[in-house]
Order: sequence, then structure tokens, then C-alpha cells
Amino acid sequence: MPNLAPMDLVELFRKELELCKVTAGESLVILAEPASRSEYVEAAFAAALALKAHVIQATLPGGSPVPLPSSRTGSGAGLTSLDDNPLALSLLQGADMVLDLTNEGFIHTESLGKILGANTRMLFVADPPEVLARNLPTAEDKDRVRAGAALLKAGRELRVTSPHGTDLAADLTDAHPGFQCGIADDPGRWDHWPSTMVLGWPKTSEGQIVIAPGDILLPFKTYVRDEVTLIIEKGRINEIKGTGGDARLLERFFADADDEEARFLSHMGWGLMKNADWFAMALYDRESLMGMDARGLAGNFLFSTGPHPFMDRHTYNHLDIPLRGCTVAVDGHTVVDDGVLVETD
Repeated sequence: MPNLAPMDLVELFRKELELCKVTAGESLVILAEPASRSEYVEAAFAAALALKAHVIQATLPGGSPVPLPSSRTGSGAGLTSLDDNPLALSLLQGADMVLDLTNEGFIHTESLGKILGANTRMLFVADPPEVLARNLPTAEDKDRVRAGAALLKAGRELRVTSPHGTDLAADLTDAHPGFQCGIADDPGRWDHWPSTMVLGWPKTSEGQIVIAPGDILLPFKTYVRDEVTLIIEKGRINEIKGTGGDARLLERFFADADDEEARFLSHMGWGLMKNADWFAMALYDRESLMGMDARGLAGNFLFSTGPHPFMDRHTYNHLDIPLRGCTVAVDGHTVVDDGVLVETD
């Protein structure tokens, strides 16, 4: 794929920063690590200057490779060097906005909560330039995901079914519904470019999830070849059924993790990103992209395992598994019909 010219990248980042309401006189910190995409750092710096913001670039040592490689997985601890650096933490807390261009981010760390608690808004960017350009958000995307989150908040049950045999019911009581829209424009908000999804954090769920061939396992960044069935009881994966290599992979992942928290379901919801490409992951090497096309694809069902901040589970053994072809409903109101997004007013 052709690289976007440096001038095009500057314009791309300028549009994104405008969506995030970066204005003249605001303080913006561009956070990087040595292995960050240097062209992103340069383009973001130039874009912020064009908007007359006060810009600082901060580079910290790279993330920790334990327990998983911290390179655009969406799972690892990420920039752990921030945890023991009060000077860097105070810098980020004092900014109006932080543009996180590190390879892994640090969404699963306590440092993020401290930064957002200071009303700093933060945007994480890790995918290749073509993915960013294709999925550049619009202001309307925020309205769309907020409508979905409101539906979750008012709902009592999230029900997911599929022709392959998925039949899962999740209790939405106190499920803390939220969204990602690729825009960090509110004080204390974290978001991810690109991303357009609605999600909640159910505390319990019952049923089974059938992962079908062609679905995706993240952070492994692989397409499933053999059907896998997960038996869910009280929000926990109690059994993994399947005769192929993918079932063995998941069994081994949980066994090697040796972490009871890893077996519980985490957040779940559906994607609304209309320009996402399910097959983007097949066109790049695994290290170069986060896989947000799959996570945010319009009409997918995404569920995760492991960390659950509202139940005090903070394990780093974390999977994201987006499925296609499901029907998703909130209290009988269909939001995804056989893999096709049904917009919520």
C-alpha cells in the first residue's frame, strides 16, 4: 500500500485534532516512545502548531513485554515506564490534551485514571496511516454511539444469537455503558482513533458463544479456522469445546495465564464503524496495526475477556474477539440483525 505523503499526514492529524476541539492556546502533549512512528509525531506536532496550540513532545522508555508483547495488541500493560515517573505523570495531568502515539498505550494501567481524573482528554493512535484515513471519524459518529450507549443504559438484558449457535444473555444492571467514537473532545475522556463502537461491562452473563470460522482472535491477530464454543456460566468461561487448533490455542492461553480472572468475560457490545475493513488485518504484518477495523466494524459483536474495572479485576491476560453474522438485541430491540447494523435513533 502507498504511504501517505508527509503533507497529507499533517492535514489528517489537523482534521482529527479539530474534531477533538484543540484550539489556540491549549496545551497538547504528544506522548511517544522510541519505537513510535516518527512520521506521526512530526505530523501531529505540525498540525498542533497550525492550530496554534502549545505543543510539547515527551518520549518515555518503551512498554513492558510481560505478560504479552507490548506492540499494538490492545492487551498488554503498555507504557509501564510512566508508572514510576511522577514528573511525566504530572506533565500529562497538566495538559489539556494528550495525544498518545505509543505502540501499546496504557489503557489497563492506574496511570490512565490519574490523568483522566485531572480532566485531561486523551486520544490513542496506533494503526497505519491508511487505516486512520479511511476511518477518520465525523462529529455525527459521536451522536450515533451515544444513542447506542443510552439504549444500553436503559436496558435490562443484552441478548446475542447467531446461526452458528451463539445464545448469550448478559445482565445490563449497573453495566456502565460507554462508547468509543475516535474523538476525545470532553474533559477527562479517553478515546481511540479509529474506533466507533458501543460497549458495556455486564457483571454476569449466561449461555454460549460460538466463534465461527472467519471470526478473529485478538491480540493473536488471527482468523479462526475451526469452530470454537465457549460455555459461559455466571460470566465465566467454564468450558471450551472444539476439535481444531483454535480451541487448543484458547485452552492453552488460559492454562498458561494461570489467572482465574482471565476466564471471566469483560466488556461487550457492537461496532458502528461503516468504513472498517474486516480483511485489513490480512494486508499488514501483525506488528504494524492494532486491529481496530475488526473491533469497530459496523454490525459486529465484540466481546472481551479478563479485566473488568467495575469488578476490581485488573489482569493483563486480555482477549478481544469480534464476531460477524450475529443478531444483537437490547430488551428485544434489535441493533444488529444477522451481522447488519441497525441504527439506533
